[in-house]
Amino acid sequence: MSQTLQAIRGMNDILPEHSPSWQFVEDSVRATLEAYGFREIRMPIVEKTELFRRSIGEVTDIVEKEMYTFEDRNGDSLTLRPEGTAGCVRACIQHSLVSNQVQRLWYTGPMFRHERPQKGRYRQFHQIGVEVFGLEGPDVDAELLMLTARLWKRLGLPRMSLQVNSLGTSEARARFREDLVAYLRAHSDELDEDSQRRLDTNPLRILDSKDPHTQALLDDAPRLSEYIDADSRAHFDALCGFLDAAAIEYQVNPRLVRGLDYYGRTVFEWVTDQLGAQGTVCAGGRYDGLVEYLGGRRTPAVGLAMGLERLIALLESAGVEVPDASPHLYIVAMGELAQQQGLLLAERLRDAMPRLRVLTHCGGGSFKSQFKKADRSGAQYALVIGDDEVRKREVGIKALREQKEQESVSFDALDGTVSRLFGWGQ
Repeated sequence: MSQTLQAIRGMNDILPEHSPSWQFVEDSVRATLEAYGFREIRMPIVEKTELFRRSIGEVTDIVEKEMYTFEDRNGDSLTLRPEGTAGCVRACIQHSLVSNQVQRLWYTGPMFRHERPQKGRYRQFHQIGVEVFGLEGPDVDAELLMLTARLWKRLGLPRMSLQVNSLGTSEARARFREDLVAYLRAHSDELDEDSQRRLDTNPLRILDSKDPHTQALLDDAPRLSEYIDADSRAHFDALCGFLDAAAIEYQVNPRLVRGLDYYGRTVFEWVTDQLGAQGTVCAGGRYDGLVEYLGGRRTPAVGLAMGLERLIALLESAGVEVPDASPHLYIVAMGELAQQQGLLLAERLRDAMPRLRVLTHCGGGSFKSQFKKADRSGAQYALVIGDDEVRKREVGIKALREQKEQESVSFDALDGTVSRLFGWGQ
């Protein structure tokens, strides 16, 4: 006997009972971004592999070990997108969206990385990305952080901590990297295995090591803040000033570097202690050189990405109630005339009240079985109609969540009665 087919490990189905949480987060994010003047852009989930090698970095963990890369029938190397910024930049260059223009863009969708699946870390995961092109001042960096702080309040999420840092210019990082590598080579035997590997490929990522012995060793290592150029320092000080003025609490984390090569100057993370090891919920920063590096004109840029799976897990752990997606009404119909009229009444009610959710019973069955299904649907009221009611042009209204007598309402008065039941007026 053949085995039942299963989803690929680390790629999960989102079942109907979980969809309301996803819709709540997505709708809240969309409304918040629109309030700040952002427009949606949609990119393919597959790009040429070279795009990610050039933008993310050849020696990053993502490019070296985690990308889903394959050859198509033409022999071209293609990759399922592991993140969204590179594709957004590619699209903006290709369609001339960033040439002497300011763009505020956002996107959402699945990303793919071949990692070891664990809670909060999956091989197919979903992100919302936010990108701003054409503005180089710290004010827009601050506005992105204000935007995210507003979103956390809108979602009702528990307190999250904001960590910020400045990476300075690429020249400043190069000087720092040289001295950091020299220090770490002198203590290489004390480094954890991952950090030893990164010493020759991506040494700045060692600063982000979770190994306590490595972290203790870094206490005496050179500090990036000592290498930051004056302009980057002024930019960062101004950013902190904006955050202070907005009463947004933050911590300057000198070891915050982010894992992608294209970042420079401002970097930040929103973190929580409610999700175990996967505590970063939203992260981003500046990438002023990426547009030019990928073939466009020099364009300042800043952005962020937030993981939907982690946001939803945080909602659940905090017990945040999401809006109920159950139907308002369930139409119970017995008889051929009643079934036909039930469908027509449902259409009429949807026309009159676009936000009304009406579930019409289909498939026949006794009144008893239909009422059981009405109750299981989560509907607040059942509209009950039989052939006799059709002839009288009336319908019964039965409360399903409280003890009330069923009442009869004429077809003509139905719209107004339903509207009043839900407090919508007429």
